[in-house]
Amino acid sequence: MEDNNHYLDLYRSNNALLEGHFLLSSGLHSDRYLQSALLLQHPQHAATLCQALADNLPSALREQIGVVVGPAMGAVLVSYETARALGVRSLFTERQDGQMTLRRGFTLQPGEKILVVEDVITTGGSTKECIRALEAAGGQVIAVASLVDRSGGSADFGAIPFHPLIRLSVQTWSPDQCPLCAAGSTPVKPGSRGLK
Repeated sequence: MEDNNHYLDLYRSNNALLEGHFLLSSGLHSDRYLQSALLLQHPQHAATLCQALADNLPSALREQIGVVVGPAMGAVLVSYETARALGVRSLFTERQDGQMTLRRGFTLQPGEKILVVEDVITTGGSTKECIRALEAAGGQVIAVASLVDRSGGSADFGAIPFHPLIRLSVQTWSPDQCPLCAAGSTPVKPGSRGLK
């Protein structure tokens, strides 16, 4: 299932929807990869997508958001542009000693209502880490949004509603079940997690 094809066409036309053999941040393997950075390097595309992401939220929810937060690295630009569209602050979390945290002097007001954003969600692992860090810092995450949901509907954030702009069905495999590995191919890791 693929919806919002108009926005997915932006990925295609900017060579940001890659085909090959990829190792995802989740540890899974896939034959397609969304390299959002290739698309978001163009400010007009980032503004268009993030305005659409903000507009995709229910109006009652939009009115409550006090800050938008995305986990580094992939969601930093998404957070910034979505916050601009909503007229609120933009922060990001990052890993320190393997733990997702707010750094750089970023703070939250007790109970401040937060929208967590991502570029692409596959398993939701980084998003959940981000949510835990924000709740530990005293914030209240009221929604999650992403440019692309490639989870096949499996991303689950409990009681927190999830609002993806694009839903994309992409096959993933555990390394021991990967047919590309079985055929002798070696995966590449285009994302940023694990880089020093």
